[in-house]
Amino acid sequence: MITNQKRGLIGAGCLLAGAGLVCLLLAVPDTRSWVQPVDDAAYRLAGEVRNRPVTLVAEAFSLIGSVWVNWPLRIAVAVLLAVRRRYRALAAFALAVATSEALIGGLKGLYDRPRPPGSLVETSDYSFPSGHAIAGAVTAVGIVVALLPPGRSRLRWEVAAGAFAALMAFSRVYLHAHWLSDAVAGVLLGAGLAVGWPALLSPRGPPGAAARFPVRQRRPLSRGQPGSD
Repeated sequence: MITNQKRGLIGAGCLLAGAGLVCLLLAVPDTRSWVQPVDDAAYRLAGEVRNRPVTLVAEAFSLIGSVWVNWPLRIAVAVLLAVRRRYRALAAFALAVATSEALIGGLKGLYDRPRPPGSLVETSDYSFPSGHAIAGAVTAVGIVVALLPPGRSRLRWEVAAGAFAALMAFSRVYLHAHWLSDAVAGVLLGAGLAVGWPALLSPRGPPGAAARFPVRQRRPLSRGQPGSD
């Protein structure tokens, strides 16, 4: 999963800290007044640049991020990991999904934030954080970390998964389904969980430590040497 546990935990910690900062800014009334003007500006910009081709793409992202696509994909990945007997990766992936779903419901109920007016897609529940952004990041990044071996190829896929998660998040802003801060907090939280659980459950120690520090074997004593009898 994660070959460098320390680096993975630091990266996940930074992502989760970013999500926590957005949560804090929205929780405190004095700082919430700083965030809302930025959200309002993003809301107006999304309306000004709207066009049919981009709207169709954003609506496609909305479908991909729905439970009808996300959950069958997650279940398929979990079954594949179980068949391959990669139980540690399965546990990390399952924990990332479970905690993300718990946080979506918990934070929405806690913040009770109304959605932006005039959404182009059907919405339900409260606005903060974006469930699509969290789910998209957890699924996309989590699949790459769980299924692909470490290396340059996986790094490219990790970048692609991060880009996909960001597009998923900003598509929600474009569709007026979420405020910008909802989407930013969601993608940071989802990516942090997708990286954090595999890093936490990965074997401790730097990769290749056993190869760099092999156990020295004692040479057998030949007859005639001291201590051979």
